[in-house]
Amino acid sequence: MDPFTFFPFIIAFLAVVFFTPFVRRILLSANITDNPIVSEHSHKQGTPTMGGLAILLGLLLILCIYSGFKILVIITAVMLVAAIIGLFDDLIGLKTKEFQKVTKNISSQTIELGRLMLKPGEEARVATPKAKEDVDELIKQNKVKVIREVPIKSEIKEREKILSQILVSLFLVLSGSVPFILSGYNVGLLSIPIAIIGVVGAINAVNLIDGMDGLAAGVMGIASLACAIFCILTGRIEVAIAFMALSGVCLGFLVYNRIPASIFMGDTGSFALGGFYAAAAILGDLIVFAVIAITVPIISVIISLLHRSNIIKLPVEPLHHTLHYKGLSEGKIVALYWFTTLIICIIALYFYQFF
Repeated sequence: MDPFTFFPFIIAFLAVVFFTPFVRRILLSANITDNPIVSEHSHKQGTPTMGGLAILLGLLLILCIYSGFKILVIITAVMLVAAIIGLFDDLIGLKTKEFQKVTKNISSQTIELGRLMLKPGEEARVATPKAKEDVDELIKQNKVKVIREVPIKSEIKEREKILSQILVSLFLVLSGSVPFILSGYNVGLLSIPIAIIGVVGAINAVNLIDGMDGLAAGVMGIASLACAIFCILTGRIEVAIAFMALSGVCLGFLVYNRIPASIFMGDTGSFALGGFYAAAAILGDLIVFAVIAITVPIISVIISLLHRSNIIKLPVEPLHHTLHYKGLSEGKIVALYWFTTLIICIIALYFYQFF
């Protein structure tokens, strides 16, 4: 294995370690900070968000150094479009949409609030329409009391968000670089919907797990490094450079984003990571391996979809918040996600010859 292949990783890592404090100071000066709605995360209030800008700077630096690689140019272009969409979402999120009540069960029995079953002493945010209908009656019955109100940030509607992510995928499709042969099969024009689903799916998967310190950055850093090694083993050196760079920026950002995080990537970062990862996987023709590498985020998305379809019931969404609600500490949850991703990637690399 050529040691020069690891240069993009080292450069990207050091670049983001250098850029992040600069970006953090600017975000703090502009008062672009987070205001968590999860009560257990209230201590994180005031932490700068939109730190994904530092990730962008790191990847753009890699592009300047390796500008002769066409695939890297296209992947970075897709990443920039995704980051811009995420940036819009972050900016909209600076505006408060409403204030929601946080209630506490003061009775001696378990009560139903919306879709939640609250045990005595437990707290819950009154978020769903049914919960808002239930809470007044429960207050009259002296079963719950309102202990505080939390601001809920504005956000793009789900339909608009999906359409904007499809727009990102169209930049990849219109580049004319999406291969018709994927994983050894001539799929023809089916490669276009595959590319669209891949980009939209990856962006949502990364965005969904970006809810705890270091969770998304760590998982994507591990998965991207595994993809880079897979590319090296299979002779896809140009794509390996892209994945090495992606892993480097993720782990470089993790220096400041690990528990306790001093900066969050925001949708600017999560959209950029998802867009870059999907574009690299599609153009490098390692879709199967890339999907396996992010099994953990994909499972989280599936569980959330089942919850929203009323097939299963979670006390809180997504899965990592449910685990926290059940008593697992944030550090243990993040470590569990990292470790599971690492094991899956090691197993996948061991059986790489089958992909």
